[in-house]
Amino acid sequence: MQIAATCEKLQIERPPSEKVTERRLPGQVAERQTEEAIEWCECLIDIGAALFNVSSKELRRTGRTAQDVSRVRQIAMYVGHVVLGLSMSDIGKGFSRDRTTVMYACHLIEDLRDVEEFDRVVAMMERVVLAAFRHRLER
Repeated sequence: MQIAATCEKLQIERPPSEKVTERRLPGQVAERQTEEAIEWCECLIDIGAALFNVSSKELRRTGRTAQDVSRVRQIAMYVGHVVLGLSMSDIGKGFSRDRTTVMYACHLIEDLRDVEEFDRVVAMMERVVLAAFRHRLER
């Protein structure tokens, strides 16, 4: 399945016994964290596309898109922030959007969760993302 293939790329790492300790300057650490966040956003886009039957190409598209595509992107941004703990700036970079757009998406989705059916949809994506990233979040 496309989700598993994308997420598997993220789980490639050395076992703890083989990890190499290297010194990084603060800027290098921040750069690596941003790169990892962008990879995670790519996985979020693929998960959202698969769950909601929306083209991942449309989700990655810059500029305005149809409301149904925008809503899926907003849910993915929200889940990235709430479940994965990514910063709004990093999510913005991963989705080719501004951090204020991410902030708007998070507020909007939080408000829409008052509707029970919508809340179930978001909760489903949260569960899928937690399952896909469980090994990365255990660290």
